[in-house]
Amino acid sequence: MPYSPTHKEKTRARIVECARILFNRHGFDGVTIDMVMEHAELTRGGFYNHFKSKEDLFASAVSSFLMGRGARWRAEAGIDHTNPTREDAASMLSSYLSTEHLGDVDGQCPMIALPSDIGRSNHEVQVSYQRLLEAMVGLFERSLEGRKPARRQTALTLAALCVGGMVLAKALPDSELANAVREAAHGHGRSMLRN
Repeated sequence: MPYSPTHKEKTRARIVECARILFNRHGFDGVTIDMVMEHAELTRGGFYNHFKSKEDLFASAVSSFLMGRGARWRAEAGIDHTNPTREDAASMLSSYLSTEHLGDVDGQCPMIALPSDIGRSNHEVQVSYQRLLEAMVGLFERSLEGRKPARRQTALTLAALCVGGMVLAKALPDSELANAVREAAHGHGRSMLRN
């Protein structure tokens, strides 16, 4: 029986999602192609029908977050990314800096789960990461009022608070200090949105 016309696309999406989860758990160097294919319940031989290399898969896994797990996460938070309001920006800030997001290793945004790995990766992977940041900055920027340069600066600062606050919180062994960092980033971001 022949495969359906969407079989290859669905298989590729399954590999990408399994890889995204494994990269979040173990980092780039801690994941092998065999691990990804086993997690996707596929044979290693099929990998090269979809990807040129592990780095190609890594770029796809990072990119997939925006319209995959990230889209579900935005929907759960009630965020309208197409025409965001200040309330949507506040929801984004709160959800991104939440204890739930921090604890959801499998579902974490690659901007907090993988920054060091991405910094050492090839250009394609870094471009995928940059697209995630641009999407976050764009959401914040569109939700703000005022002149474009000021909105852009505020949006960049909010994104830096979100990502930086979570990267620090994730790396700290002291949960009290980690929570204080996250809460400080959230509090400052909320005050920026009120102005």
